Amino acid sequence: MSTLNKIRLVALDSDGVLLNDTYSPVIERFVTKHGGEYTAAVERGVWGSPQLAAGQNMALACKLPWSAKETIAAFFRERDAYLADHPVEVMPGAEQLLATIAEFGPRVTCYGGRNRSYTFDTHLGHLAGYFDDDIPYVDVNDFRPGTKEIVRDIFGYEYDEVLFVDDINRVAEVTKALGAGFVGVPASLPHNFQRAEMAETGVRYAVDDIREIDATLLEKVDEELAAGTLWRGRD
Repeated sequence: MSTLNKIRLVALDSDGVLLNDTYSPVIERFVTKHGGEYTAAVERGVWGSPQLAAGQNMALACKLPWSAKETIAAFFRERDAYLADHPVEVMPGAEQLLATIAEFGPRVTCYGGRNRSYTFDTHLGHLAGYFDDDIPYVDVNDFRPGTKEIVRDIFGYEYDEVLFVDDINRVAEVTKALGAGFVGVPASLPHNFQRAEMAETGVRYAVDDIREIDATLLEKVDEELAAGTLWRGRD
């Protein structure tokens, strides 16, 4: 088995990394349907936010006479309709990525904004053997983006011992501030702004496809975390 010198935990975003993105297309659809303009600021304020905060920000963007709770409920109804034609699917290469990580032996968890039953058990349960036995999934809705909580409160590691893989720049910003590892898989549908924002943040390693995250890339990130250089000079 190959070894990593620094990384003890790999935390993988569920939606948008292991699973296809079925949220940002609906956010864009919802905002424009209700008379709002889908901008980088709207995407930042809604996507990856706690559900009630996302509802509030969509209501503000669209000038809706609804509460945050009413707005997020309407959003999830819109998403249910979207899923009829665009079901949740495991991304190509997800199992290969998990197998590659397993060769190095760190703990592996994934995280998202819905409960474990909805996200992990339903869509990733067949891959459960690759994940940590005790904490295979973390619901971060109440404390998004969840980086600090996953590292320190839940797993008890140092920040530079954990690698996050995510499609949203907000997670990149927080990992940079804390000194944790990060590999971006920036959401890149026509309406998304994440690629440019990750570049502005200074993300060193961003891939178009999770199949590009191979042993060599993991070793590079591990080496730079050990040396304290992953984020150095990236301001």
